[in-house]
Amino acid sequence: MLAIDSEMGGYVTVSVKVGRDVVERARALGIDISELVRRVLEEEVSRRELTRKRLGELRDALSAVDVGRVVKHIRKDREGR
Repeated sequence: MLAIDSEMGGYVTVSVKVGRDVVERARALGIDISELVRRVLEEEVSRRELTRKRLGELRDALSAVDVGRVVKHIRKDREGR
């Protein structure tokens, strides 16, 4: 379950249910859960935004490819073998 509550200052509180044993083990290891979740979420969002941008660039580049011409060259190459 993921719950999001609005707060002031442009931030929201994100609540997530995690097994008690995981939280206890993380605390025993000195893991700052809030900081870890914040950092990992920011990294994942950035990674996906970059992926989306790159896919758009590839889509633009591939739209310029003449498929008929590619097929013609492949057939010609196969016949030459």
